[in-house]
Amino acid sequence: MNRIVVTLFSVFLALPGIAGERESDLRLPIGDPQRSDKQVEVVMDGITDTSTGEIIGPSQMAKRLSDVGLVFVGETHTNLDYHNAQLKVIQELYKAGRDVMIGLEMFPYTQQASLDKWTQGGFTEAEFIEEAGWYTYWSYNWEYYREIFLYARENNIPMYGVNTPREVVKAVRKKGFKDLSDEEAAHIPNEVLPVTDEQRRMYKSFFDPADTLHMSDAQMEGMLRAQSTWDATMGWNSLQSLKKHGGEDAIMVVLIGSGHVTYGLGSERQTAPYYSGRIASIIPVQIDPRTPPEERRVQASYANYIWGLPQAREEVYPSLGVSLMGALGDQPTKVIQVSRGSVADRAGIQVGDVLLELNGKKIGDSVALRSHVATWRWGDMAQARIERDGVPRKLIVPVRRARGGSS
Repeated sequence: MNRIVVTLFSVFLALPGIAGERESDLRLPIGDPQRSDKQVEVVMDGITDTSTGEIIGPSQMAKRLSDVGLVFVGETHTNLDYHNAQLKVIQELYKAGRDVMIGLEMFPYTQQASLDKWTQGGFTEAEFIEEAGWYTYWSYNWEYYREIFLYARENNIPMYGVNTPREVVKAVRKKGFKDLSDEEAAHIPNEVLPVTDEQRRMYKSFFDPADTLHMSDAQMEGMLRAQSTWDATMGWNSLQSLKKHGGEDAIMVVLIGSGHVTYGLGSERQTAPYYSGRIASIIPVQIDPRTPPEERRVQASYANYIWGLPQAREEVYPSLGVSLMGALGDQPTKVIQVSRGSVADRAGIQVGDVLLELNGKKIGDSVALRSHVATWRWGDMAQARIERDGVPRKLIVPVRRARGGSS
């Protein structure tokens, strides 16, 4: 699965991919017509201005964003280099004297009070992670984002939750817009632009052929509908915070999964009709310098600025690699998905197992699982207590990278 699919699958783990031959998601002739028929070079640790093809640095890019009020900066959630690039964007804009604001996919807008308390110094790190519900609302290790949050607090840069409650997106996927309750509909914009053929082509390119079985047309439409709802809601909430709290020189830097940014077809497309100012996009792209030059080229319409980064081989922080169903009444939560080659897979954890404890800590739900696994580092040895077919078992869980050999 490629780097963007993680974003698209974050609430659809039980669904497989999209059938058909896969195109390169980096070289699709879609998006801005003025750039969609051109390709540009991507250079390691350089930033390509796709309107000119120039290779520039972060401070130059900040200057070129001088008339931009809303900028979407794409990320792969478990790639630390991407987050370091996001931090550099924020730092350079701040140094340039911009009134910087930060929009966060990680939090729904309903958690704004916790973010305000953080930037005002009202939480320690541990308190923020616990009381703001980091692992309730986000699946990924706090350490990936820590430096961004610390920089914002140290420099009094406001942070805004721009997402919507996850259950609302699930409701859109399952029921569509017309059958939403009044309470559900209140959490999304009045209008969500429908999916276009270009978006369908783009989404299809995100998936590997191995993930392209058994999805019905209805499931596909539900997933695309939910993705568009995410796009629209995060763009809308970012724009409302910018208008309400930003001054004349304000710039809202939205940290968001790259799948919501590519080709301007996601949040930018959904937001542009309501904003008279300039919107820009920045997306880091991993490149392998050993590949031929033509394979290090990207469609110019992919983003306004493309930041070349080294190809990541492993995640910096370990994850177990399972998804839990959630407790049903008095019944404990069951494992409903085990990622191939993951720590859990190699330790022998199976779909249907009940995950009772890790290292003596009770695992009652996904929040408890994420919070505990966040303390792990590669090389640790964990112990799991599970129940399989009603029989208690203990498993040793070596926290090793997939390329480290058999466990």
